[in-house]
Formats: sequence, structure tokens, C-alpha cells
Amino acid sequence: MTLIMEAFDRPLARLTLDEVTQHTGLPRSTAHRILDQLVRCGWLIHAKTHYSLGGRALTLGGRERAQHELRSAAADIAQNLASRTGTYVHIATLAGAEVFYLEMFSGRSGSRPGSQVGGRAPAHCTAVGKAILATLTPEYVDNQYADALGNVRTMHSIRDMSALHQELARVRGRNGLALERGECFPGLACLGAAIRSDDGTVGGISVVTPRDQVLEPLAPMVSRAAQAISARLTGPRRPR
Repeated sequence: MTLIMEAFDRPLARLTLDEVTQHTGLPRSTAHRILDQLVRCGWLIHAKTHYSLGGRALTLGGRERAQHELRSAAADIAQNLASRTGTYVHIATLAGAEVFYLEMFSGRSGSRPGSQVGGRAPAHCTAVGKAILATLTPEYVDNQYADALGNVRTMHSIRDMSALHQELARVRGRNGLALERGECFPGLACLGAAIRSDDGTVGGISVVTPRDQVLEPLAPMVSRAAQAISARLTGPRRPR
């Protein structure tokens, strides 16, 4: 187990079974068995063909490093988006079945959201959370979020897996842009997009507006902001 955990030497590392086997020198069947045990215990997450650090491992310090990298890459881009749109802008990451708000930037006269830096909200009730979930496999969403749908914020919140999968399909159909109107905070709407690095999705960005505001004009700006932050987080992999 120690050999396998050492293979994940970056907070955002995503490794296949063959890569873990190559790094550790363990027989493939042994590595697969231990990986399954680590997934069941919450130390790792298995999504599609790759493994990544789970919540238990990230709380030991890796999460703080990853969040710092995301904050550094996003700060000026998010502030510029807030200034141009006159809205509040969130930078958030996924924390279990919730989003964790890392940063919040204020525009000229945007609607004050009910969220706060360091706060959390159910991922399926927020635009930034839905944008992140749309990048995950349906199987992963089923395994991780089936029990979380009882945690709703308003009468407009998604309440069952079928509706959630339909919503995530719509997000993918909009090239990753997620919407929500009054699902997390009454009277407010959000538009969000996922942020990626070489290791996969690491968080998301969203703008907050009054619920009845037309969001379409903001869509290109949110997409470009997410792409610009993602570009800063991608590049040549660091040598092991």
C-alpha cells in the first residue's frame, strides 16, 4: 500500500493500473487488489480507467497544495471576469458531494450570493458543481452522489439521479457550461464551467446573477475564463 500511495506524488495525479504496476514493481493482480482496497477505504478514487487521490488522502495536505495552485492560476482572471460582468465570481473545488468555495471576487454591483469563502454547498445544486460533475463518468456520479441528493437547498433543487444525469447531459451539450436558477439560493442564478489541469478536472468557475437575468451573454466570457485558467494549469509533467 505504501508503494502504491507513493506513486501518487502529486495531489492531482491520475494513474492507470499499468502505470501503478510500472511504478511499484508489483504484480498486476496484486496492484489491482490493493487499489480496490484503497478505493473502498476512501484513500483513492477510481473513475473510468484512472485512479486518483481520494478525500482521506487529500485531507493530509495534498488538497491544500492543489487549492493553492488553483487559486494562483485563477485569481487575476476571476477578478477580471467579475469586473467586466459586474457579478460575483466563485472559484470552487469538489469536496465529496459538495463544492468548497476557495475564492470569491466582487464585481461592480453584483447580487450578493449567500455563499462565502470556505463555505460549502451541495454540488448538484450549483452551476459550478454541475459543471464539474459533467466531466465525471456516469458510473462515478452514481457511486458517489446517489445518497447526496437528499441534501437539497430549495424547491428547485434536483432530487433524483435520473434528473441529475439529464442535467449533466445538457451541460455536456452546452460545451461544459452549467446553469442553475434558484436551485441553491432563492432569487439567484449561476453560470459555471469546469477548470482542468493535466491531471483532469480540478475545480470550476461561476458567475452569480439575479435569478431573472439573461445568462447567455455571459456564457462566452465564463468559457474563456475557464479555458484561460486551465491553460495555466496544463503543461509538461513534472519528472517523478
